[in-house]
Amino acid sequence: MAKQAITLKIAGKRYPFNIESGKEEVYRLAEREVNSYIALIKQQNIKGWNEQDYLAMAALKFAIANVGMRQSRELDNEDLEQLEKIGSEIDAYLNTL
Repeated sequence: MAKQAITLKIAGKRYPFNIESGKEEVYRLAEREVNSYIALIKQQNIKGWNEQDYLAMAALKFAIANVGMRQSRELDNEDLEQLEKIGSEIDAYLNTL
């Protein structure tokens, strides 16, 4: 797939990226989400914090969300396996009739 050059501004600093064409919207949405969360944290006026602290808390927030989604998928897979087991038991029972 073709590459496209874009620049994202995160916490006031510009970062150039070469991304796959068609993925710009995802990058722009992520840029807005990160900046919005940083602005939300800054409203708390935590003494002694600098840009790195705000970025670290934003990274932590998104990492926690990522871990939560992965754990949720694992539970979904366990549920699916359980349903498949029940389905097999039902099939076995019906085949004995």
